[in-house]
Amino acid sequence: MHFFSVLFATATVATGVVYLPESVVPTYAPIPAAANEPPVSNSTGYRVDNFGAGAYMVTDGSYQAAFFVTTTSVVVVDAPPTIGNKLLPAIRTITQLPVSHVVYSHAHADHIGAAYLYGSNKTLEIIAHRLTAEELAETSDPNRPAPTTTFEHSYKLQVDNQTLDLSYKGPNHEPGNIFIYSKSSKVLMVVDIAVPGWGPFASLMEAQNVPGFLKAFDQILAYDFDHYIGGHLDRSGTRADVQLEQEYLTDLFNNCKDALLLSGDPPNSTNPISSGAVIAPVIAANPGNSWAEFKVYLDTVADFCNNKTNEKWLTRLAGVDPFGPENAFAMMESIRIDYGILGPFGVGNSLT
Repeated sequence: MHFFSVLFATATVATGVVYLPESVVPTYAPIPAAANEPPVSNSTGYRVDNFGAGAYMVTDGSYQAAFFVTTTSVVVVDAPPTIGNKLLPAIRTITQLPVSHVVYSHAHADHIGAAYLYGSNKTLEIIAHRLTAEELAETSDPNRPAPTTTFEHSYKLQVDNQTLDLSYKGPNHEPGNIFIYSKSSKVLMVVDIAVPGWGPFASLMEAQNVPGFLKAFDQILAYDFDHYIGGHLDRSGTRADVQLEQEYLTDLFNNCKDALLLSGDPPNSTNPISSGAVIAPVIAANPGNSWAEFKVYLDTVADFCNNKTNEKWLTRLAGVDPFGPENAFAMMESIRIDYGILGPFGVGNSLT
């Protein structure tokens, strides 16, 4: 059971239940069988996976949290609101020990917006990166209690028999997003980077730093892990899952780079995205509207990149097509403004 399937399948209004007309419901590529784990229980709304050595993952099919049982208490990582009030009952299926420590992967409310359910920062030790604490201070959300402990580069959280190594390797999804590693259970949690078995969510997981996002895959693979928790959907992953998504992103990068370069060439039978041919009719229809001509150009290049990438990946990863246009656009823009491949609008192309 996926949270979004339940939430958005119908909309209740005063007159009853409203369904989208079939004519406007999109159809996407089938989901490869390898993308899904055993279903989440309809009766509980969650599933708990046991990784051994006291390490567990909780998922509702859309989001994930982790917890580690020590000899006297429980250390939890994240608190997604979609799991919400089911978090503590899920932990109670394993242990009755109290929650003593909470680790924030990063500041975003969709991953830690139910942290208040564990207690307050007067009763808990809450650990996060310094940048996460600064981000939270800007909004003062009571559902995300302020951290009690922050760190800059690394932090070793030792609670009884459990040790979590927390590391910050630079901006990726957002500044302050950390790596959380348990050597004893070989569990690595890095949220909003890889989604095992799936293509990325929109705009490369809403990455605020695309070069850092891409680099994070190599940083993940530098760890010795058996279980990877990415924070989203219904299953954990392996090294092979991370490597597969990295391969997809490499293809997307190369296809977008090639498309940008192709757009600077003259139009011909093999070049449908030449900037001159694309922009000229837009200028004629929208005189003086610079944004219109640039938007059509960028959308055309991104669509070309997305279609080229989908030729290979629709059957290898789940869900690469729903957010394919947004992901291609985000990758293309990073290649332009971060890597300096500006196509017909640049003076040099250092990655050619």
